[in-house]
Order: sequence, then structure tokens, then C-alpha cells
Amino acid sequence: MHGLSQRELAKRAGVTNGTISLIEQNRISPSVGSLKKVLDGFPISISDFLTLDLQPRSRVFYQVKDLKVIESGPINFKLVGTDAKGRAIQMMHERYKPGADTGEEMLSHAGEECGVVVAGVVELTVGGEIRNLTSGEAYYFDSRLPHRFRNPGTIDAVIVSACTPVSF
Repeated sequence: MHGLSQRELAKRAGVTNGTISLIEQNRISPSVGSLKKVLDGFPISISDFLTLDLQPRSRVFYQVKDLKVIESGPINFKLVGTDAKGRAIQMMHERYKPGADTGEEMLSHAGEECGVVVAGVVELTVGGEIRNLTSGEAYYFDSRLPHRFRNPGTIDAVIVSACTPVSF
């Protein structure tokens, strides 16, 4: 997973190459102290190692019909994935009808947001700065700054966005 050879890991961990080999072959079970030394070579904590899930989430790929609709109307938010439980990042497909906006009241919450305009024009206000973004242009900002999205154009505006922590 980290691309280390047994020799490199042994050197980093301060144990012998033979010890790493025997652990990998399941021929010895390291003591807690030895395990900590080996894990420090990555580095990863014992608790993270013991709860590490190397299996991919049950779903990796999503078709359009699989995206979860969070809001539908003048603004349409579709979440990538069936829910945001246990996720560190939230990714969405957003569609704003002409004239649609997130409201007169500016939004503000902990985290960061970023996105790329895929189609149309999006007027983005962040703090005191206002910018019209068109297809291919992007944004990235601290979500604690007051912000607002609006479609001033005559066609639907489409954004692919991400934020952390998950807010929906």
C-alpha cells in the first residue's frame, strides 16, 4: 500500500528484515511493542491499523440514476453516493435554473468548498468579492466566509463541487 520494500520498512522501523518477512508470512505474531515499531515506519497508529478497512466501499461507480437527489427545484443538488455517512468529503452535481440562487442570506459554515463550472454562468459571491464563472472555470474557498451562488444567465448552470466536512 505504501510501496515500501521489506528492507526499507525494516530500516525505518528499526527491526530486522527477517522480522518483517516473518510477520508478512504469518509465521510470527509481533508483540505490541514490535508492532508499534513496525507501524511507526509507515507511519500509522496502532488504533488506525487495527481499524483499517482495505476493502473498497460497497460502491465505487455511480450512474446518473444512482446519484441521490438532495434538493430539486430551481436548484438541483445530486450527491455522489447514496449517503454521506462516514465520508470525509462530499461531492455533488449541482444544476441552477436561470435566475436561481441560494438566497439573499449568505451561507457560512465550517469547512472548505471547491468546484468547476461545467456549463452556463455562475455568479459566486465570497466575502465581498463577486465573480462570474463560466464553463471550465473553478473556485476554492474557506466556507466560513459568507458566500452565495446565483445563475445570472439564460441557460442552466452546472457545477461539479466538493466540500469538507460533509454538510448535507
